Amino acid sequence: MFEGFLTQEEIDALLGKEGQTETRPEEETEKQSEEGDGEELTPNLELILDLPLKISVRLGEVKKPLQDIRRFTIGKVVELNSSIKDPVDILIGDKVIARGEVVIIDENFGVKITHIIDPLERIKKLQG
Repeated sequence: MFEGFLTQEEIDALLGKEGQTETRPEEETEKQSEEGDGEELTPNLELILDLPLKISVRLGEVKKPLQDIRRFTIGKVVELNSSIKDPVDILIGDKVIARGEVVIIDENFGVKITHIIDPLERIKKLQG
């Protein structure tokens, strides 16, 4: 399987199918033929590969009392609890899937991925 992709077992766990061993005979035949070369994807996985996912990057965070937040105005600078050199979190939804460092590409910001959360750890975070 490709590094960073979810396996069928991980997808089943996400979809709440964990522990279900019920398969139809034709599914078993498909599964056996797909396991042969390791390159083909299961039909179920192919169905979701085109789904767009919103990826966001968390630079840092800070807690402020409501009274301070009420005083926010345009142009106010909010200092975060992290340094410019600290790693940033890469999220899908509100779940961290990787970490990286901020880079500048031409006039845009980007994130260079430096660590990918272990797939099983990602599944646990997505379920929790």
